[in-house]
Amino acid sequence: MAHPAFRAAAVRVRTPATSANLGPGFDTLGLALALYDDVVVRVADSGLHMDVAGEGADTLPRDETNLLVRSARAAFDALGGQPRGLEFVCANRIPHGRGLGSSASAICAGILAARAVTTGGDARLDDAALLELAADMEGHADNVAACLLGGFTLTWEEPSAADAVRAIRLEPAATVVPVVFVPSRPLSTETARGLLPRSVPHADAAANAGRAALLVEALTRRPELLLPATEDRLHQDYRAPAMPESVDLVGRLRADGVPAVISGAGPTVLALTEDGEADKVARLAGTGWTANRLELDLAGASVLPLAGSGSGQ
Repeated sequence: MAHPAFRAAAVRVRTPATSANLGPGFDTLGLALALYDDVVVRVADSGLHMDVAGEGADTLPRDETNLLVRSARAAFDALGGQPRGLEFVCANRIPHGRGLGSSASAICAGILAARAVTTGGDARLDDAALLELAADMEGHADNVAACLLGGFTLTWEEPSAADAVRAIRLEPAATVVPVVFVPSRPLSTETARGLLPRSVPHADAAANAGRAALLVEALTRRPELLLPATEDRLHQDYRAPAMPESVDLVGRLRADGVPAVISGAGPTVLALTEDGEADKVARLAGTGWTANRLELDLAGASVLPLAGSGSGQ
């Protein structure tokens, strides 16, 4: 593959927050939420410059170890070569370490930005290869698929295929309103995954398969079934020692008839409410939580050109 040329014009990439698992859909189901990170990326003459505002502004690295930069570098390698320099200006709104897909957002933003500033980038790295690269960097496809495609997504793998990761997007019911309860303390995905057993009882696996199938129907056409459809036996109880307050809140909400789950690896709690109930549900958590009523994101990650155009390098 010949070394690519790069556009001189900056691009803006917008990526939504996501919630994965959704109860029974462990590592397979995802939902895009209308809470966004924005990054403006420009190919420069030399070096690396990064400016970060919002979430992570005091903690994120401004060098090559930044996940956004690493993702862009991986994409440039796949596209055929690295630019001489890069500039990133980030406005982060997705909380970090809370189970709302902040790492998936950074990965997708970096890959999409690299493709967008590369002349002929869509042909060099098509959508299937982009999903495969994002999933490889994230470790699994549920969050990155929801981030890229928007809406409600299902993912699986085809090991015999060149691009093994597959995803489809479904339209969630228009009446579903997500409410997220975000705690003040983060939890690393590695910690949460470390609590999962190597095997689970066959009865629990069968129960989750049935609930995950029901969740597809409930989230797309019959929201009145969301409470039974979001029951889980595979991961939430095992992770309780790392986030007892979150698991307790899920239990209290479900006892009140609210379809509530741990969002991703936690510790955020996601409630899937209907329009007339969302504000009331948001008041149920009590102290120690920031409750946000969100909309569903239906568009997924987007690339928005900025003023100016041209090509260089």
